[in-house]
Amino acid sequence: MLTPDAMAGLPTEEYGFPGPLRDALVSAILEGRKTSTTSLLVQYQLDNEALPVVGDRGVVVDSSGLPVCITDVTEVRVAPLGAVDLSHAIDEGEGYQTVADWRSGHEEFWHSSEFRSAMGDPNFTVSDSTKAVLVRFQVSQRAA
Repeated sequence: MLTPDAMAGLPTEEYGFPGPLRDALVSAILEGRKTSTTSLLVQYQLDNEALPVVGDRGVVVDSSGLPVCITDVTEVRVAPLGAVDLSHAIDEGEGYQTVADWRSGHEEFWHSSEFRSAMGDPNFTVSDSTKAVLVRFQVSQRAA
């Protein structure tokens, strides 16, 4: 069970933007279907944020900003988008059965006006060579 003490000092983890996508991703995490996630390396660079490392912990929040669980990072790798494997795509828990479907779904997000606005680039695009941060995690504590 999540307690203030358990969450003290942990960073907040936000999946997607608040709304239906975040709600679906958080649900998949809580159901155990989502055990991997993908970010772009450039996002970390723009935010001047360190890459996650194995053992990192974070508090996942829902669209309302309420904490729902704590996750522990179990694996981190940086790879070009063109090298993302089927195991990672399936473990994203969004129902992808092929890497092509995973890529299409993620490009829809990365090429959205909301993401481009967050990147500060209205023409932002990804390619096979775009570096991605592939993270595996497990839920260690849940909200009541």
